[in-house]
Amino acid sequence: MAVSASQHHSLCKLIASPFSLPNRNPRLLNNPNPSPNPVRGRFRRFVCSSIAASTPAAPLEEKNSPSLGDATRPDFPILDQVINGKRLVYLDNAATSQKPTAVIKVLKEYYESYNSNVHRGIHFLSAKATDEYEQARRKVAAFVNALEPREIVFTRNATEAINLVAYSWGLSNLKSGDEVLLTIAEHHSAIVPWQLVAQQTGASLKYIGLTKEQVPDVDQLKKLLSKKTKLVVTHHVSNTLASVLPIDQIVHWSHDVGAKVLVDACQSVPHMSVDVQKLNADFLVASSHKMCGPTGVGFLYGKSELLSAMPPFLGGGEMIADVFEDYSTYAEPPSRFEAGTPAIGEVIGLGAAIDYLSNIGMQRIHQYELELANFLYDSLLTIPNIHVYGPAPSETTHRAALCSFNVEKLHATDIATILDEMHGVAIRSGHHCAQPLHRFLGVNSSARASLHFYNSKKDVEFFIEALRDTIDFLTKFQVF
Repeated sequence: MAVSASQHHSLCKLIASPFSLPNRNPRLLNNPNPSPNPVRGRFRRFVCSSIAASTPAAPLEEKNSPSLGDATRPDFPILDQVINGKRLVYLDNAATSQKPTAVIKVLKEYYESYNSNVHRGIHFLSAKATDEYEQARRKVAAFVNALEPREIVFTRNATEAINLVAYSWGLSNLKSGDEVLLTIAEHHSAIVPWQLVAQQTGASLKYIGLTKEQVPDVDQLKKLLSKKTKLVVTHHVSNTLASVLPIDQIVHWSHDVGAKVLVDACQSVPHMSVDVQKLNADFLVASSHKMCGPTGVGFLYGKSELLSAMPPFLGGGEMIADVFEDYSTYAEPPSRFEAGTPAIGEVIGLGAAIDYLSNIGMQRIHQYELELANFLYDSLLTIPNIHVYGPAPSETTHRAALCSFNVEKLHATDIATILDEMHGVAIRSGHHCAQPLHRFLGVNSSARASLHFYNSKKDVEFFIEALRDTIDFLTKFQVF
């Protein structure tokens, strides 16, 4: 299929330029309170001089399809558009999810109808905003089955939530000789804060490697646990390997030696039922924008006794009880950790996203995505010279619905560029904020396709055909 003049120009320009609530804890509802690899000049000359490329037809959604992806796709208006002459196929959900109309509508309603500051006014708009803001806290608490809403602290994102724990709990509880255990597959947001705290306290960081199946080695973790271990920092689902860790077991082993556990649940909360009481984790963080909610807000779950013993993270309005000239007293959690005006509309939007996900059902989402995950993995393995990272799926090993991969002699960024420019397929390339993991794997970067429940097998099929075409295109011009 010939490349149009506009598509040819666009590619050259790019290369030249630098519903109801979950029924898990209903009583809560009534409680008050890349190294980007620069595309080489040789690649630019070949691409800009090319006049043809084979392009598969865009996927067409069948009417009345029984799949969850087909049923929910119309709820996401952003997906109904053309990118570079092709229908958008969005496969970058591990970076951020798209937002349903229901969430966009709630955000619009807040700013048009009752925009006001929370907790600080007696007039109607302020009372309405406060009610909706605190209702969102109750929704989050019920969604992860927290014991009570005050165990939920709203933050700017999951990164800030981890920093809150690091600077409030970490600086108060870690000292020289103490150890923090992490897996080599952690996101930078779960590594860097603890490096900074370790530098100030004298504590040391120890890392758990991978098994031959490319899963964080929980047996090694168990062996490294000792009385020196004060904290274990671990993801629930890897954003690169797609592996799922047994958090309940890790928590049990850690508690046996007196260690606390912080769980990065950014890749699990949007895709499966997560029950913090069942996991028994001490801290857990997640981010709104990965679970169909707005950007600019995340949350920290912390056991109430731990939060109550922690000093403030930031000082200012809202987090105080009384302020005197030479000292202040502080509010109880969660207000203690929510200094200043919060992201009110975004928090309310997160509550709407939880309503939307709950109406679908997290178990239904999880089962559907397991099917998609296996289909994506198996489909990628049909491509010659490809390496997919992480464990192979089996009856006992479940992968998340994402695959990071490399193709021999091709750079991940080149693959992502051509997929976008010639096929309208959005994937991610780079180190995915996991440089230590990529070094462990012996690569600088990888390409990553990640799915959500509004994707379908047709999206995967189109991606695979587009990837084949992309590989043929790049190999033809020997770009490596």
